[in-house]
Amino acid sequence: MRRMANRLKFAAVFVVGAGLLSSTAQAETTVLRGFTLIDGTGATARPGMAMIVDDGRIRWVGRAAALPRTTDATIVDLTGKYVMPGLIDLHVHIGTVRDLDQQAANFTTANVEKDLRTYAAYGVTAVQSMGTDGDAIFAIRDAQRAGRPTMARVYTAGQGLVFKGGYGGVPGINHPVTTAEEARAEVDAQVAKHVDFIKFWLDDELHSMPKMPPELTKAIIDEAHARNMRVLAHVFYLEDAKRLVAQGVDGFVHSVRDQPIDADFIAAMKSHGTWQVAPTLSREEAVHAFGAPNPITRDPFFRQSLSPTSLTKLESPEREKTVSSNPNWARLPGFDRMAKINFMKEVRAGIPYGFGTDAGPPGRVPGYSEHWELAGLVEAGLTPGQAIAAATGRAAKWLKNPDIGTIAAGKWADLVVLDADPLKDIRNTRRIAAVYIAGNKVASVQP
Repeated sequence: MRRMANRLKFAAVFVVGAGLLSSTAQAETTVLRGFTLIDGTGATARPGMAMIVDDGRIRWVGRAAALPRTTDATIVDLTGKYVMPGLIDLHVHIGTVRDLDQQAANFTTANVEKDLRTYAAYGVTAVQSMGTDGDAIFAIRDAQRAGRPTMARVYTAGQGLVFKGGYGGVPGINHPVTTAEEARAEVDAQVAKHVDFIKFWLDDELHSMPKMPPELTKAIIDEAHARNMRVLAHVFYLEDAKRLVAQGVDGFVHSVRDQPIDADFIAAMKSHGTWQVAPTLSREEAVHAFGAPNPITRDPFFRQSLSPTSLTKLESPEREKTVSSNPNWARLPGFDRMAKINFMKEVRAGIPYGFGTDAGPPGRVPGYSEHWELAGLVEAGLTPGQAIAAATGRAAKWLKNPDIGTIAAGKWADLVVLDADPLKDIRNTRRIAAVYIAGNKVASVQP
């Protein structure tokens, strides 16, 4: 009963806070003091720190002993706490899922905002939505950028490009293409909507669907670059990834998963400046994790990310049977392992990388997935500090937004306050005490 009460309380907080996309609050000053700072650059943590936040931006950060005198400020004592930048997820899908049901009709402003508040509650203060957005996304994004958001910041590819009859997208949102001419026209249509980047899917779902041919991927990349847009690709196979690097793709939003990557591929990525934007390790686990009873679903930290109906469905024997009946079920854990191996090869070779989960589709839940991903990165071979930097400072570099991702004077106060040290145990990112977006304290998950 206590867990249910906490979940209902959490939901009620979200409903009460559902109103505005950006704050219209009066000028304000907040002083945070006494915390250990993890600044998102990968630098050593610094204890005994303080910060002054004015109207959502960090005015000063330094040793608490040197804190400048302020007047009319709200003082927040964070002694014993840890402060890090908000997480940035470079691969999500928002607004199309309700109670584990994904369809275009679910994409409403209310459902998008619900997802963005859920992300924020878990300390995810910015997301990059990967090509399954309805046009309502643009008003939400533009309103955020005109003010001080009270939910996760959003970047969008609008409607990503899919091959007719092929893998990817959401029916009713994405417009399949069959020719290079259609592909170029669709890129132009997305640019006219002021998307933040172009995304396309190159996959055949383990040889069960037609795959977008090379002349279409080249047309997409060339047209986007002619319009000064970066291009991201969903890939699975090494052969496809090699061809896309040669065609000039700017980044991948999954690791290669069919076989080990080789020196030629790494050299090509380096030569072209290609990013591993999102390894999506948690995605590879999630696609097979719920084919049997799983202790994750009983974790209160997980349960707060889903509606009661979603939880009932996720834990149902019927859904578990559906998941485990996938004809490729036995192969899925191997793809997970290959994603980790290939990602670490890229890291050790100096390939630029970020952080992303592919959260959003049924079973890949907003909020929890990011903390699952952090743990997966450490399991793959990153240190906790490297994992946090991937999800903060490095991710902000991909977005080309110097105002988020790290903690320094002049930047937005997008912050997560933790009760325990995540550099000692990455799972301590789940010990969330508070979340701030542009200096606004937002509703966060219950302890």
